Amino acid sequence: MVTLAVQAQQKTMISGKVISKEKEVVDFATVYLKGTTYGCTTNEQGIYHLSAPAGKYTLVVSAIGYETVEKPVTLVSGERNKLNVVIASKATELDEVVVVSNGVSRVKRSAFNAVAVDTKELQNSTKSLSDALSKLPGMKLRETGGVGSDTQLMLDGFSGKHVKVFIDGVPQEGVGSSFGLNNIPVNFAERIEVYKGVVPVGFGTDALGGVINIVTNKMRRKWFLDASYSYGSFNTHKSYINFGQTFNNGLMYEVNAFQNYSDNNYNINTYVTQFLEDGTEQTNAKKIERVKRFNDTYHNEAAIGKIGLVDKKFADRLVLSFTYSNMYKEIQTGVRQEVVFGAKHRKGHSLMPALEYLKRDLFVKGLDVALTANYNHDLTQNIDTVPYKYNWYGDRKYTGTAGEQSYQDSESKNKNWNGTFKANYRLSDKHTFTLNHVLTSFERSSRSKVNSDPKLSDFTIPKRTRKNISGLSYRLMPSDKWNFSAFGKYYNQYSAGPISQNSDGVGNYVNMSKTVSSLGYGAAGTYFILKDLQAKLSYEKAYRLPTNEELFGDEDLEAGKTDLEPEKSDNINFNLSYSHQFGKHGIYVEGSLVYRDTKDYIQRGISKHGSTYYGSYENHGRVKTKGFNVSARYSYSYWLSLGGTFNSMNTRDDEKYVAGGTTQESLTYKARIPNQPYRFANFDLSLFWRNLFVKGNVLSLTYDSYYQHEFPLYWENIGDASTKKRVPEQFSHNLALTYSLKKGRYNLSFECKNFTNEELFDNFSLQKAGRAFYGKVRVYFGH
Repeated sequence: MVTLAVQAQQKTMISGKVISKEKEVVDFATVYLKGTTYGCTTNEQGIYHLSAPAGKYTLVVSAIGYETVEKPVTLVSGERNKLNVVIASKATELDEVVVVSNGVSRVKRSAFNAVAVDTKELQNSTKSLSDALSKLPGMKLRETGGVGSDTQLMLDGFSGKHVKVFIDGVPQEGVGSSFGLNNIPVNFAERIEVYKGVVPVGFGTDALGGVINIVTNKMRRKWFLDASYSYGSFNTHKSYINFGQTFNNGLMYEVNAFQNYSDNNYNINTYVTQFLEDGTEQTNAKKIERVKRFNDTYHNEAAIGKIGLVDKKFADRLVLSFTYSNMYKEIQTGVRQEVVFGAKHRKGHSLMPALEYLKRDLFVKGLDVALTANYNHDLTQNIDTVPYKYNWYGDRKYTGTAGEQSYQDSESKNKNWNGTFKANYRLSDKHTFTLNHVLTSFERSSRSKVNSDPKLSDFTIPKRTRKNISGLSYRLMPSDKWNFSAFGKYYNQYSAGPISQNSDGVGNYVNMSKTVSSLGYGAAGTYFILKDLQAKLSYEKAYRLPTNEELFGDEDLEAGKTDLEPEKSDNINFNLSYSHQFGKHGIYVEGSLVYRDTKDYIQRGISKHGSTYYGSYENHGRVKTKGFNVSARYSYSYWLSLGGTFNSMNTRDDEKYVAGGTTQESLTYKARIPNQPYRFANFDLSLFWRNLFVKGNVLSLTYDSYYQHEFPLYWENIGDASTKKRVPEQFSHNLALTYSLKKGRYNLSFECKNFTNEELFDNFSLQKAGRAFYGKVRVYFGH
């Protein structure tokens, strides 16, 4: 309730500084007078200035990761009022996120090995979320090409299906390629959190390698608009818009939309098969030519609309949202670059309604409940019908057989249901219990529009799977110096679908169902050896349930296996970190040791049926991973920051025998797992010139580089070393220049990626783009 003196219409000023209980500045906190439209945010020194008519008010201060503080204030006409505010960290699963330098931070008080990227400094760039993640220790994203290409995420030696992705704690299984990490613009997220190896029960997941959680901005904002557009090499267009408003009565709406488009027509170096006039072909594998990609256009569009209520007695947040996405992708090559397609493509769209409910102190003080539910209806078409063979010149040769790779015009409908329930109960400041349950349901039905029966699947048999994962944890936090968490997880999966009765795993399909269940457990602890020196140790007996693709294939050239067993893994993480601020200087150093022992490893192999090669899966093997990564960062005041990471992972086959129940020793026993980067590093340097030309304007220059050691495509201990195919050693460099005007309201950016024009490969023979230039314009308005 606001009480104003009738005669007090002249505005007066209140100023102050917002700091945390740990004596750290809280920048970009929201400060406003309750029940009014008067508000502002703190600057980089945590200082706020707010003008309003004289009178009695309630001053509200809120910031991400902190408890909201309310203080009564009286503004007297003609006087300058001063009020400093101290705010405390929220008692949540993540606890305190402390930004160190250049956007990289640690989830400091959590016992789990977790790091975070603050995207604020990256939002004027053309980077995607995958680019932002690459600056974290142990992280690497492997791409098969340019914009929209297939990707594989690596985290501490684990890749792909071992690492799960969440948005605001909601699993992103089955959401489609539009929401791949390499397609989502960095502006979409406020920060990205990465849990390495051992995962808290709050995520309710079956990840072995870790979790990536994309956190969006849910701060209560009066109104805002964030819009950007970029254009660059290879006819690449990217745009993003996010706008919304929260009214005084708690009603809110928000719209978030983005698109990507690129011809991806960059040059590559390869040999070319020529079509001669007599109908024959001629190939000279020793003659490498520079050619342009021509069947690699990609575009996607996505829009999210939200409407709901916030800060009500019955709900802190009750939001209904609708997400629509659309995708079109031309397919230029197979798994090797010498195989080239000229017309094969894929397209699809999805629609996902979702509901989100959050309430703190439900029924009793200390009980916080969050509930989410969504349904995703996704349709994907694979089209390969033309009777031609293409070469890298773009020439084509009539073959008389429909289909460049495998004749098909198929349509798959995927239906994904997901529900999550999470309850935190703080018995006191020292004791917290967390209960989490996730239900995921998947169903796929497929049909062919042409008279061609699928070789690797049976469209007449629907594919279904249902996963239930429950977790319970207890956290003890007797002091700020140390805390400890122990947890248990229950995994259950039902799957039903076609399984082949033939020895080669193809054809003669029958419907089969299977149910598996497992019990996992773990513990994590952290201890502050010194005020700025922190140690973390965690262990988990974890399980990973087979994915939809492993169970059912992709209806193209991946054959599923419905009776796969879950992977079992013992995970150990140890982390030591030191951070200190002395005067204008800030330093941060950390190192991690990683150990994984995985049994019933789901291996992907290459099989052959007739003349068709396809991917297949089986449970066999034991894999051990031992490795480390180190990271260091330094900052000076607000004008310099630099840092980098170095990563080394030793992942080896630990299965002694060729197959279970036999005594025939495997040739690959103790050999390094092939086709995996095992040593890589990155470095970045940023310079800032603040108040350049005009107060509030900032010019920034950023350099970053990436190094990758060479690695073998096949097993390194089999065959002659001189003939082995290897992904070469690489060292790439990028530059970005940004000028922000009027405290970030208007922003102009220019980037040059791979400015030394290196030949870059994440996968053998699949060359990525060379030197490229991009420009971006961004505007931001709002409170």
